[in-house]
Amino acid sequence: MFLCVVLVARPGTADDLKSAQLDNRPHVVMLVAEREYETLASLKQFAEKQKEAYRFTIVVEDPNDRNRLMGLDSLKTADLMLVSVRRRTLPAEQLDLIRKFIFQGKPVIGIRTASHAFSLRNKEPAVGRADWQNFDQVVFGGNYTNHYGNELQVKLSFSDAGSNHPLLKGIDPEKNHTSSSSLYRVLPLKKGANVLIRGQVKGHSAEPIAWTFRRADGGKSFYTSLGNTEDFHSEVLPGLLANALHWGLGE
Repeated sequence: MFLCVVLVARPGTADDLKSAQLDNRPHVVMLVAEREYETLASLKQFAEKQKEAYRFTIVVEDPNDRNRLMGLDSLKTADLMLVSVRRRTLPAEQLDLIRKFIFQGKPVIGIRTASHAFSLRNKEPAVGRADWQNFDQVVFGGNYTNHYGNELQVKLSFSDAGSNHPLLKGIDPEKNHTSSSSLYRVLPLKKGANVLIRGQVKGHSAEPIAWTFRRADGGKSFYTSLGNTEDFHSEVLPGLLANALHWGLGE
């Protein structure tokens, strides 16, 4: 089998499409446009470890325009989309391409800032650019409003309902797992969200930190607010994402 990780930083070419047709691995497209958690480097490393099972295309921001993605046409051949984007307002035609992928009922994975991927804080998008204010609610069943202090360590706990879920395969729930990613405030989640992991910081109630969601279009979504560099070197996040690929693609 021909093995590669395709890291796209330009529009797809005819050779890219021909390669996709000859490669029978599921095609995972990652949208990466955030500058806070260095997920581009983390996701490249993750993709390298998963390349025997999947073909990856990583779509990145235009270096000359942070609100434009390069290589987004790769979604036309994608089987699953992973989102790590923070507060970008894209050209309307690009956001329409993302909407089309989702509303076809295809699987979506979101990490960390994906909950506020295409929205601004109390601002309108520039002329010719579009936002999607309720992306979090529609795609992930979430309700991101803010986060607790960056200095507070997050203690993870596994829900009884999710203890046997395939997304948690290989992750030991008896260990004392923690995260240095600030804890997002996401309650209440929409009906249909199945919480697998919760996080708690001192002095505050627990918040969902990883869950699945069955969308109105029938597609499956998985979201986790984990996602900083340390999370990618933990025992939890890499396993969650690897399991989420299997789960999302129905393998």
